[in-house]
Amino acid sequence: MASTQLLAIDQGTTSTRAIVFDTQGRSLAIARREFAQHYPASGWVEHDAEDIWRDTLATVREAAAQVGGAQALHALGITNQRETTVVWERATGKPIHRAIVWQDRRTAEVCAKLKAQGAEGLVQRRTGLLLDPYFSGTKVAWILDHVPGARARAERGELAFGTIDSFLLWRLTGGAVHATDVTNASRTLLFDIHTQQWEDELLELLRVPRALLPQVRDSSEVYGTTAAGVLESALPIAGIAGDQQAALIGQACFEPGMAKSTYGTGCFLLLNTGSTAVTSANRMLTTAAYRIGGRMSYAMEGSIFVAGAAVKWLRDGLKVIASAADTQARAGTVPDDHGVYMVPAFVGLGAPHWDPNARGLICGLTLDAGPAHLARAALESVAYQTRDLTQAMARDGAQATAAIRVDGGMAANDWFCQFLADVLEARVERPYELETTALGAAFLAGLATGVWSDLGEIARIWRPQAAFSPRMAAARRGELLRGWELALKRTLLAG
Repeated sequence: MASTQLLAIDQGTTSTRAIVFDTQGRSLAIARREFAQHYPASGWVEHDAEDIWRDTLATVREAAAQVGGAQALHALGITNQRETTVVWERATGKPIHRAIVWQDRRTAEVCAKLKAQGAEGLVQRRTGLLLDPYFSGTKVAWILDHVPGARARAERGELAFGTIDSFLLWRLTGGAVHATDVTNASRTLLFDIHTQQWEDELLELLRVPRALLPQVRDSSEVYGTTAAGVLESALPIAGIAGDQQAALIGQACFEPGMAKSTYGTGCFLLLNTGSTAVTSANRMLTTAAYRIGGRMSYAMEGSIFVAGAAVKWLRDGLKVIASAADTQARAGTVPDDHGVYMVPAFVGLGAPHWDPNARGLICGLTLDAGPAHLARAALESVAYQTRDLTQAMARDGAQATAAIRVDGGMAANDWFCQFLADVLEARVERPYELETTALGAAFLAGLATGVWSDLGEIARIWRPQAAFSPRMAAARRGELLRGWELALKRTLLAG
């Protein structure tokens, strides 16, 4: 029915999308806009939050128009690139600096200094995270230190901080609501995931004034309604989750032991651990999976900074492929990897290494290596990194999962999915609806507004479109993994 159609905003690292879903989780309409990336210095990545807001408004209106306008929609959910940091004026809603993106490494020295002071143990115990410039807290402090007068204004309560979800919620509600959900709060280095509160000791450690912070709320609840002029009629904003947690929800991984891996700009593997926050001894992250009805569920997470971004680099940087889809055909034209390995550490290495100074490496090149080998190496590198995550989780005592549900752009690539299954020695399941990040936001909004009664009802909607089982010989797998480990060692030594 038209009245139960749900609109999801999926604000990602390179594009902003608005997607309308029906009650069976099928996408009915989509609008998308790419936006500019800014690289003001080596290792720095920024977005113009005003560009993001304009694109959000445009895509929301376009998607709504495709299904008959806002009156045909039931509720709106938001999912977002998580750690990207915005500080704006409460009086005007205008950002005081470009958003600092999750990929940005400018605060690596600050994190190293805090580690040397012995602060990482406190951070991990309270937040489940590690001290890395990936997360929001040090980014906030950097903005306050580098925009003239910002720190004093923050102390006076004139400024607001938020990840992209908070900024969009503020703008969508005309400045009426300054809030975030637990999944985004859990990525800031400032939020105690056990007490589920902003933590004063962490705020002091990272020099972030409490007056900046949004209210932290459930992932599924009515936050407010869209302000006049956003759409032709008001719409409840009823679900928020960071992109990777939203994908976990969109993949219906609601039971402990279920896992999903999303392949977008980066790759993020989340394993549901239920009501238990598992502390990793192998540099995995412990994070909020979602909070619904006041009940928290946790996840163990492995973060790979570069996945689809490596394919984008082949397309836009080296220009050896015309489109991302070309990698499937190219990879299949060569009989093997030819000994070529790519370690795509363009912005450092994430889990389980957490080396912000590592840089990308391609090794094993010979004169007869060509574009097809590079395309294959890029795809293989993502599978190898995924295996590194699953192995680290296993060392932490996580039960080996028999199947991993995959989504994101690379999941449409059959060659990649098969290689992933071969390397992981696990079944890889791909759903009918690959837009699972946006779908998760729609599920949260529908759950809060009565479209679905509980998570079980949502789980019954999920359907696999394709499944890939391991078929590689163990000896060949071992040979490939030894090559990867050597390439990885070279990268870490160079870093």
